[in-house]
Amino acid sequence: MLRTYRDTLAPLGPALPVLSFLGRLPTAMCQLGSVLLVAETSGSLATAGLAGGALAAGQTVAGPLLGRLADRRGQRGPVLAASLANAVAVAALVLAAVAHAPTGLLVPLALLAGATVPQIGPLARTRSVALARRAGADDRTVGAVLSFEGTLDEVSFVLGPALVGLAAALAHPGAALLGASLLLALCGTAFALHPTARALAPAAPGPDAPATRTGAAERTRLPGSAYALRATMVLQGAMFGASQAGITALTAGLGAPAQAGLVYAAMGVMSAAVGLSLAALPARIGLTLRWRTATAGLVLLSLPLLAVDSLTGLYAVVTVLGAAYAPHLITVFALTERAVPAGRLAESMAFLTSGIVGGQALALALSGRLAERHGAPAAFAVAVGAAVACAALSWTVRTGRTGRTGEPRGALTPDGAARSGSAARG
Repeated sequence: MLRTYRDTLAPLGPALPVLSFLGRLPTAMCQLGSVLLVAETSGSLATAGLAGGALAAGQTVAGPLLGRLADRRGQRGPVLAASLANAVAVAALVLAAVAHAPTGLLVPLALLAGATVPQIGPLARTRSVALARRAGADDRTVGAVLSFEGTLDEVSFVLGPALVGLAAALAHPGAALLGASLLLALCGTAFALHPTARALAPAAPGPDAPATRTGAAERTRLPGSAYALRATMVLQGAMFGASQAGITALTAGLGAPAQAGLVYAAMGVMSAAVGLSLAALPARIGLTLRWRTATAGLVLLSLPLLAVDSLTGLYAVVTVLGAAYAPHLITVFALTERAVPAGRLAESMAFLTSGIVGGQALALALSGRLAERHGAPAAFAVAVGAAVACAALSWTVRTGRTGRTGEPRGALTPDGAARSGSAARG
């Protein structure tokens, strides 16, 4: 495993992972930070919920558009513009909240802050995969790249809210968001200008390039499995949102509301650790088998949520559940990398991330109300239902592979091996 990660990091260099991690950390801070900020300055949880929902909606809708722009124009310009715009938008939201601006101004500013998120997480995945492929990496090494990127995501989404909570306790939620905007302006700019951004520069059309719109469409057509993979990420986001609502409701009911963030962090730490270990899986275990196994794990490990009624039990159940999250997320990213043409990879990665954000926001709103009326088990039931739907998708959808030019590389057979002629690859 260590040798695999050494091979993985070699084409990336030492600076790129650091910049991509620091560049995606502000995004992890802004969702919770915006809710805490508006709640404290307005005194209204309803207004805070509207602001948080607007931020999530902006990111969900605009994320894939930024990914498509990066596919067509290269990453440098779109990421640079979005990083600077997002830094300004977040700072404006803080200033407006502190100035006790009306809801009619706070919500559009939150929407703008979400819409300008530079999508460094999915674009870092796209860039790292491109660098690995250009260095001649095999599928196993590319899988390790995605495991590493997934771990960076998990760590950022554990550390980000923790930093917000610490700043809110010691100073003010606005301080955390202003720090996030400054960090994004610096590290987002550095990520955009890093020399590896050229790896994603669109190639100039050659003399044999298709001259018709039909030819271009053929090269960038998505298989049906790509849409199923996006749907499963929405369901994964719904699991996150429903679990968050259930954890919040249960810890509040047990008289320990401050423990909610720590419980969620424990789940993230477990997920990150398991994500790193995926590089040790033998190559003979195909992606389809991994996907089905991961979704089965989501179902089995989420069922105990329905019966948990103590803080100790909650920590144990949620931490163990975290072991199923990273395998599912990383495998879906890997399947998408195999399934979509190279010219649609950034857009597709952004769609997956936006699906998580959108699913989480919708499920949080729904399960939060259920938890208020019927208690934490009702919210956890939503999480279990989303897990069952993920498993059903993994067992009914036939995933496929495309070449880097959009030509089919073979379909994945039910046992997870990719068939191309007489050769098979896991």
